[in-house]
Formats: sequence, C-alpha cells, structure tokens
Amino acid sequence: MIDHDAIPETALQWVESGTPAALATVIETWGSAPRQPGALLAISAKGELVGSVSGGCVESAVAAEAFEAMEEGDCRLLEFGVSDDDAFAVGLACGGRIQVFVEPVGTGEGVPLAILRALVEARAERARTVLATDLETRERRLLALCDDDPLTEAARGAADADRSGFAEIEGRRWFLAVHNPPLRMAIIGAAHIAQPLSRMAMMTGFDVTVIDPRESFSSEVRFPDMALSRDWPDVALNTFGPDTRSAVVCLSHDPKIDDPGLHVALRSQAFYVGALGSRRTAAKRADRLAEAGFTPEKIARIDAPIGLDIGAKSPAEIAVAVMARVVEALRKPETR
Repeated sequence: MIDHDAIPETALQWVESGTPAALATVIETWGSAPRQPGALLAISAKGELVGSVSGGCVESAVAAEAFEAMEEGDCRLLEFGVSDDDAFAVGLACGGRIQVFVEPVGTGEGVPLAILRALVEARAERARTVLATDLETRERRLLALCDDDPLTEAARGAADADRSGFAEIEGRRWFLAVHNPPLRMAIIGAAHIAQPLSRMAMMTGFDVTVIDPRESFSSEVRFPDMALSRDWPDVALNTFGPDTRSAVVCLSHDPKIDDPGLHVALRSQAFYVGALGSRRTAAKRADRLAEAGFTPEKIARIDAPIGLDIGAKSPAEIAVAVMARVVEALRKPETR
C-alpha cells in the first residue's frame, strides 16, 4: 500500500527501481485554490499518481506535461485557472489560479537524485528541512536550518510558520518548500473518547501516542496499530518531549493521571494543551495547578472544557470537537 504522504519517497522509489518519475509542486496560488504552496504530486512514467496539486481538476493536465518533461529532461512552470464550475465540483465557493512547477527526477535540469535522497533521509530522521529552488537557474539547495546566511534565515522563518513560499534573497527569487516533521499528539488517558480521537488524529496527519498506566485501558485490542505507553504520564510525556508541533490532550478525567501530564505539558512548547471536564472540574484543576506553582497565564493555556462547542454528546462527536480545536490552534493560533 502506498503512503500518500510519502511523495518524495515514492518518487525516489520509482526512479531507483528503473521507472522514470517527475515531481509537481504548487508554488503560488490566487483565490480559492484547492491546495496550498508546497503541495506535491509525484507522477511515474507508468501513469501512477501519488499526492495532488488541486482537488482533482488539473492533475491530468499536469501529468501530461510531466510525461513530456521526463522525456525531454526539462522543467516546466504551469499556470491553471480553476473555473467556478470546477471549483464547485471540488468543494470550493469560487475559482482561483495556481502555478505548478514540474521537474523530472534525476535527469536533465530536474531535481538531482542526490538532493532527493538527502531530502528523503532528512524526512526519515524527522529533521526540519527546506528545499530551496531558484526557478530561473534551476539551482537547488537543501537547507538544514542551522546556518545564519540570509537564505537559511528565510527558510527558518518559513519552517517556523509551516508555510512554503517565495523569498527574495540578494536579487534572486527562491521557492522555499518546507518539509517539517509530522505533527504529534499525546493522548493522556485511554478513555472511550481516545479511541475515535486517535484515529481521527492519525488521518489528519498526526503521529499519535496514547499514554495510560492502566493496562486494561491502554491495550492493543482497544488501540490497534497505535503507539502505546504505560508509564505514568509525567514520565511518558518527558520521553515524548512535546514541542511546537505537538498537541497534548488529557482525557482520563482523573487528576492522578491527568495532572502529572499537565505539569509537563504546561512547561513545554506544545501548541495545544486540552483537558476533559466540566467548568467546575476545570476550576478545581486550576486551583490544584496554582497550588503547584503554575501562573494564571500558564493555566489559561489549557483548553477546558475541551474542544469546540458544537454540542457534542457521544465519544465520537466529542472527538470531532477536540480535533477541530486542535486544528484551529495549529492553523489559527490568534483565536486562542
């Protein structure tokens, strides 16, 4: 089964197995474009497609250009207008325009195999990486974000914002394709809500770890194909190491389990911290955290009662509400 998030990896696999391939990248958008800059599509000479550059309305045209690019070894800069009718078909209110950069892999002026291999290795190591491409000269640089030159500084800013796009550096226009490591979610308390939430989070692109010292709760039967930890939450969360691409969700409704995890989460850079419970429960929790030395500002980081207020009742509905709040905190942090 192909992992449809492993687009550079799939393109490299195709080429190394003897099948020519090309990569198509959305580099600029106007209006209600279906995909954002940095979105990738891999095309093989056999007609296989992995990923997307739109909601499905321009993939065929991009693939046709990619087949020619593979044969001729050249790169192509394409622009498409997505009509209102096509936009409606892919769930948009109105149309827009997208620019797509198509490059063969390992041939002609396309992306060098050495660059693609290094990118795949960096992604495997969960390293923050930016692939910078000068579309005019076809020069490419894979940036590890540890230097202090102007291009790397711009790339670091793009990675921090998790937003691919252009940067003007010393008279040259570079496209900065951000390759951040996967988002992560630590779910403390293997409660009923954690079952649908863990699956939803994985489908949304999160690496999920479920933490609960109670073996009857944190069992493989209840959480198949999920990373499980039966350490106490403070120990497990210190090992997990919440960072700016991490969400921490406390669902046990038991202070003995939730509170130790919250102590670690509130001292971390996690972009989201949430805890299950009523307003009364949240008030009691805030008192305990204040007694433990946490400031009102730290305590206010907790999304409690947890989730978007959609009137959710069932465990699955509550999981939807929690996932919506997590995505909002990630994509619209100004709302928190």
